[in-house]
Amino acid sequence: MKKIFLPLLFAFFAIFLVYPLVTLLGGAFFVETAQGGHRFSLEYFQIIFENSFYRDCFANSLAIAAWVTLVCILVTLPLAHMFLRFNFPLKSALSPMLLLPLVLPPFVGAIGIKQFLSRFGSLNLMLANVGLVDMSNPPDWFGAGGFAAIILLEALHFFPILFLSVQAALANVDPTLRDAARNLGAGGFRIFRTITVPLAMPGIFAGSSIIFVGAFTDLGVPLMFDFQTTVPTQIFNLVTQADNPLGYALVVITLVLVSILFVLGKKWGEGNYAMLARSATYEDVPKLPPAAGWAVTLATASLIFLSIIPHLGVIIQSFSSQWFLSILPTGYSAEYYGEVFSLPLTTMSMKNSLLYATLSATLDLVLGVVIAYMLAREKFAGKQVLDVLAMLPLALPGLVMAFAFFVAFSRPILPAEWGTQAVAFNTFWLGLFDPRKNPTLLLVIAYAIHRLPYIVRAAYAGLQQTSVSLEEASANMGARPMQTLWKITLPLISANLIAGTIMTFSFAMLDVSNGMMLAQEAPFYPVTKAIFSLMGRITPTAPSIACALGVLAMIFLAASLLLASGLLGRKMGQLFKV
Repeated sequence: MKKIFLPLLFAFFAIFLVYPLVTLLGGAFFVETAQGGHRFSLEYFQIIFENSFYRDCFANSLAIAAWVTLVCILVTLPLAHMFLRFNFPLKSALSPMLLLPLVLPPFVGAIGIKQFLSRFGSLNLMLANVGLVDMSNPPDWFGAGGFAAIILLEALHFFPILFLSVQAALANVDPTLRDAARNLGAGGFRIFRTITVPLAMPGIFAGSSIIFVGAFTDLGVPLMFDFQTTVPTQIFNLVTQADNPLGYALVVITLVLVSILFVLGKKWGEGNYAMLARSATYEDVPKLPPAAGWAVTLATASLIFLSIIPHLGVIIQSFSSQWFLSILPTGYSAEYYGEVFSLPLTTMSMKNSLLYATLSATLDLVLGVVIAYMLAREKFAGKQVLDVLAMLPLALPGLVMAFAFFVAFSRPILPAEWGTQAVAFNTFWLGLFDPRKNPTLLLVIAYAIHRLPYIVRAAYAGLQQTSVSLEEASANMGARPMQTLWKITLPLISANLIAGTIMTFSFAMLDVSNGMMLAQEAPFYPVTKAIFSLMGRITPTAPSIACALGVLAMIFLAASLLLASGLLGRKMGQLFKV
């Protein structure tokens, strides 16, 4: 089996992972000479660092990422501690609701929050009704150009991910250490500050690094607020200029920064955190006093309400026939959902997303099963390399990979000087992959590459839980390896495979970076690009149609995640643990 699949797997990764990254690095570090050759140079990076506009872009992106990470830490540390260590009213009901922000991409939520927090939005109108705001000069809650709104939206979207990571880290802290500190006279806050938090640092740093990188490379939210002075928006603007070396340099700098952040996060998360016991929690979790318990319940409910304001805004806007200078719409209609299924842009985008997601999920399923089986059952040279290649997309932001795909596959792969056969091959190559002509195949592969680690891990987990003796018994009875795989192994891990495939399918349906950057023409737009395009139109009904499309996407993702969690037999929050 490995003789057949191993060369194919390495060829696949060489073409669709290594080659785009090498092309990206080559475009950033090598300058074309007058003689037609290339020489190594750092002048593109020098241009960026000497340009005050690009320095502002990096400063803004770093500031957004830092603020989002800080807000998430400040929210999730006490929240995770309370949920893990104490009982309080409505705890079991509130816990799953904390994951609601994950079912809507934050850039879609930007549509809803605009109606509430804009200068003439619902919040200012409510404050004006009680005399707290002068509507002749209402406050701008979005900040300069939407800076504060970007931080708010991204923090509301990312905090559940950090909450899950911090909660898992706190659960591993040996409770006897807290008991020892309490017996020595330490108070609750001091124990939390000096015992609990330091011992949970690996999980805190791991989650924080994911949040920081996600916020730094987020493209959708700044675009929805037309906040141009960020690195992702400039990369998006430069993607169509495939010969502009500044785009290459910007992406490489982003990749370097992301790598440094991961290394620092790993280094800062290392240390002597070993305990004599782990995951040793008591069964009798103390119940908070009524006043304190209801205070925690109220605070958690308020956070949940704040986090779903973007969702509520999108839902209300999707039914709004008239919403201008009023706290809530003055007219309601469901006609926009009908237009979603009749407007050419939206109908085509839904068909495209279904096609892209179905094909990419199928490709992921095939690749994931083969890779997981090779890693779990076979011994071969290069096993660690295959493992790294399969997991590498987790460490590469979608923004970086989307740009790398665009520049790598929108150019000839062979020099024209090699003759007519090279020209003919280049024509065939560009016909298959050039995103400026037809991005379908490239989008399918891009979606698949980006989500491949999910299905690999799901399949690998299933194989680890399946005894190899069953496969050995099948082989002893004379079954060929492929028969054993098809009739024994795959049925035993089918729940893992189905759940992993549903996840890859649903997330591909709502992918932002690849769809925004690789789909350049309207006939090929996925759902996310169609929503962005609708929001750019000046027609009064366009935002409501975009919101209706966003609501359908939100329902679809929520249903997919619930189905995946049911098949895997675990809580939905565990699906997001990397």
